[in-house]
Amino acid sequence: MGSRASTLLREEEIEEIKKETGFSHSQITRLYSRFTSLDKGENGTLSREDFQRIPELAINPLGDRIINAFFPEGEDQVNFKGFMRTLAHFRPIEDNEKNKNPPATEPLNSRTNKLLFAFRLYDLDRDDKISRDELLQVLRMMVGVNISDDQLGSIADRTIQEADTNGDTCISFQEFMKVLEKVDVEQKMSIRFLH
Repeated sequence: MGSRASTLLREEEIEEIKKETGFSHSQITRLYSRFTSLDKGENGTLSREDFQRIPELAINPLGDRIINAFFPEGEDQVNFKGFMRTLAHFRPIEDNEKNKNPPATEPLNSRTNKLLFAFRLYDLDRDDKISRDELLQVLRMMVGVNISDDQLGSIADRTIQEADTNGDTCISFQEFMKVLEKVDVEQKMSIRFLH
């Protein structure tokens, strides 16, 4: 099966994806094999339904939000390159990458890009800020009916009060980054991909 996947993916495509995402050649071919096994329409793209067949996403309370992150605005299909670009946010930063001269563009798996990915899971209307209502919606997705609306409201209010430094009753990306500055984002937002 691995050989079938690598024959459908041209060497120059692998090199391009490698350069953009930081994944190794073998990781790319392995993930391409997984991608093609998810591609039930066999058209070289994945739909939301294809993602919903992944058991870990199906049971995750934020599964729909995570799935939506793979799709550009207004699109209902994602190709392999887009799939890899999104997965790259979860690629651990290797020790040899931490000491390199900074590249022209920040890597997809940088701390800032990992935080931006997380921020967008909360920013439901994509207006570059997290409102109390958005925070409540995400909290409700995460805890279901285990906590009362009053308790959720209290959590949302306290979170915004602690994070909101400019007084607009919303959380901007800068405020989001400041609140999470002591959190080990690298550890919490990394998936160990096989080499």
